[in-house]
Amino acid sequence: MATPQESREEAIKRLSASASSLEARTANAVSHEAAGQAAAGQAWRIIADLFGGVFVGLALGAIVDRFFETGPWGLIGGVLLGFAVSVFMAWSTAQRLMAQARATGVEPKSVPFDEDEED
Repeated sequence: MATPQESREEAIKRLSASASSLEARTANAVSHEAAGQAAAGQAWRIIADLFGGVFVGLALGAIVDRFFETGPWGLIGGVLLGFAVSVFMAWSTAQRLMAQARATGVEPKSVPFDEDEED
């Protein structure tokens, strides 16, 4: 028995539904463990940005103090400048990571505050 001719719109809907189900079956599922490791890696990167900037500023301040004999002022200025640069680098890294997460369609979920109260 011949099937009735389906309209073009119905055929497109059927094909789209079939493609969506195929995509859902073949998509790589990200485990919670892998997502946690990725988040930990991103956190370590931000921490490295923070410490790296301070240590580079500390080293540059020590070099300035050694060559120009400015006492502790080069060291102090280097640490302050390094701290400012490290905060900027950490902020820009966090912004870039959030933009990447938004581009993939992942929105951060709010975690409820859980305060452990001692009686």
